[in-house]
Amino acid sequence: MAQELSKILEDGPVRLEPLAEHHLEPLRAACTEDQEIWEIYPVSMLDEHFDKAMEAFHNTGNWTRFAVINTDTGRLVGMSSYIDPDAIAKVTEIGGTYIAPSVRGSGFNGIMKKLMIDHAFACGFTRIEFRVDTRNKRSMAAVLKLGAKHEGTLRKNRITWTGYVRDTAVFGLLKDEWTL
Repeated sequence: MAQELSKILEDGPVRLEPLAEHHLEPLRAACTEDQEIWEIYPVSMLDEHFDKAMEAFHNTGNWTRFAVINTDTGRLVGMSSYIDPDAIAKVTEIGGTYIAPSVRGSGFNGIMKKLMIDHAFACGFTRIEFRVDTRNKRSMAAVLKLGAKHEGTLRKNRITWTGYVRDTAVFGLLKDEWTL
């Protein structure tokens, strides 16, 4: 079930490709397009932090990572992942997401998440989770717009790369609730 998650997904201007070595330099460039956003991410993908972050991602084990391509321009504009897919519980998290400012507010993120949600449910998962730093109001609004339910907030549960101890909002989306 979890192995099936790693495949190319495409709809309109959005193409998700399993993250490969040839994506790293374009991803590094995309990550520099928003210098401020990294303050509210668990890790930084800027400058000297990029290589360390990518190395850490490779050591996280059970993640299915995607490069996010804008097919209208052919440019890599971000990344997203299935995190710790559990084939027994039929639960996965979608996260580790960054998209460049050039595609924000255009419906791009909604298409990307719809592709990932549809694919996870088609692979047999019955629940998808999203975990968002409570300072990231834009991401929380986007997750709610998808139909996910805010199930609670984990207080002071994660230390970010800046040393900030964040609160994490947890959202859940069940297969039988999915209507988009």
